[in-house]
Amino acid sequence: MSDFGRLRLLLVEPSALQAKIIRKACDEIGVGQVDVIGTAHEALEAMAQRRPDVVLSALYLPDGSGTGLVGAMRADPALAGLPFILVSSETRPQALDPIRQAGACGILPKPFAPRQLALAINSTLDYLSPDYSFDNQFDLEVIRVLLVDDSANARHFMRRVLENLGIRHIIEAADGKEAVALMEETMVDLIVTDYNMPEMDGREFVEYVRGRSWQSSVPILMVTSETDQGRLAAVEEAGVSGICDKPFEPAVVRRLLARMLSQGAAG
Repeated sequence: MSDFGRLRLLLVEPSALQAKIIRKACDEIGVGQVDVIGTAHEALEAMAQRRPDVVLSALYLPDGSGTGLVGAMRADPALAGLPFILVSSETRPQALDPIRQAGACGILPKPFAPRQLALAINSTLDYLSPDYSFDNQFDLEVIRVLLVDDSANARHFMRRVLENLGIRHIIEAADGKEAVALMEETMVDLIVTDYNMPEMDGREFVEYVRGRSWQSSVPILMVTSETDQGRLAAVEEAGVSGICDKPFEPAVVRRLLARMLSQGAAG
């Protein structure tokens, strides 16, 4: 288990009982400092006064929601890069998808074991840390990535992960239609795309790339919160190279990218 002794965690939890349970789990994995706040407004004030390393928040708050809180963080340049983990017993996709799109780094279900909390924090810290080992496998300085997602927050999060891997040439598109226009003029080595987008969704975009683009063999990684197995199967059939859950673990993205880039080099 990682050493969390120097970690400063801000817990946003209105329930005193839940806060006690989560604080105990933090103590068990050795988190150095846990500050507990009960509302979104107080949380933003606390972050402005003293920046934590990680924010852990409930979904439902007295003065708003975890979705609104992470949205406010992502809109503030001083807090935009601060890792956010949702802790919730909520399972409905319509409740969780907005917070995924808003830029949550992880979602931790209630109840959870201390080891699950440690894994979630590790994944979040992984998101923050540059990974120089990946650069030894590929010449990442010259790899060109097209990042496609209608959520600016999601693009920012994914860009941060890619940049930490050593990738420097990243172009962005807000939907499949915009991505098609970019691909007509710009050669790319890798596409990272969302599924649910306006104008042209991820499946339609993948079908276009594989069937009509002059770059039909480019590797495509789909990062999505989509849970409908029929839709995901249709995307796989359309020719996606890999699928990763949103929010994702950076280590999982590294493995998928390594496999796809290796296959691309072999081809």
